Amino acid sequence: MSRFDWLSEYLAQLQDELIVVLHGSARYLPPAHTLEIDTEDWTRAHALAAGNGLRWAGIWADRDGDDALIHSLLENEGDYLVLLARVASDAGINSIAPHYPAADRPERHLHDLHGIRVEGGDTRRWTRHRAWRDDEYPLAADFPAAGREPADPTPPDSDYPFLPIQGAGVYQIPVGPVHAGIIEPGHFRFHAVGEEVLKLEQHLGYVHKGIEKIAVGRDAEGLARLAGRISGDTTVAHAWAACQALERATGCRPPRRAQQLRGLLCERERVANHLGDIGAICNDVGFAFAQYQCARL
Repeated sequence: MSRFDWLSEYLAQLQDELIVVLHGSARYLPPAHTLEIDTEDWTRAHALAAGNGLRWAGIWADRDGDDALIHSLLENEGDYLVLLARVASDAGINSIAPHYPAADRPERHLHDLHGIRVEGGDTRRWTRHRAWRDDEYPLAADFPAAGREPADPTPPDSDYPFLPIQGAGVYQIPVGPVHAGIIEPGHFRFHAVGEEVLKLEQHLGYVHKGIEKIAVGRDAEGLARLAGRISGDTTVAHAWAACQALERATGCRPPRRAQQLRGLLCERERVANHLGDIGAICNDVGFAFAQYQCARL
């Protein structure tokens, strides 16, 4: 049962800082409580949340006509709070990364896929790899789910601005994006002195599947099936999460037997992934026999 016994204090702090709550609702995204605020107050509201110990859990955008609705999910003592801001097509929003560093890449994701400008944060591209024109945003309403055929061959993505480390004897080791194993592509840039690794920076998103766009217009069964195909080693977990979202949105309560079967399948999947990881660790140090036994299981 959600308590939200801390929410009144947070609302009082917003009022003290002259941050106006345009709309508050416990029904918009249950079981979370949603507070809509102005874009000018976005960063300050998150600064207050961080000061109160609220944990940041995610950020995403939805389209409402020409506007974008930015949702930021916060958690405190098992309660969920969503801060919501409406951003016009010709406007932007300030970064919350100074208060929640984990928001850095998701904010870059908002710009790369939605075209939402985020001010004051890391402006380097994250999931854009030269296949789209500068004015194309894959999650925009006018972008087709199947994508567009590029007019010219995609140029090599060779100028991504990694952040270098300066100093005597520092050198860089580029790894990827194509790897020898079965993992998906990713560029890893190591900065090292001798055998000591000073920094590792990753550049991912080379095979972004566009799941958000593909999901638009599907019925409940089709959405659950799509979720189960996002990642082969997590098919049960993703499908279950999609079903939970659908059931919560419609007020549907699954039967007890369905819950038990889901739990059983999810536990089998969890054990299988642990065995796979243990086997991979063994293989990395040359103990291939142990990896083979884990794969058999």
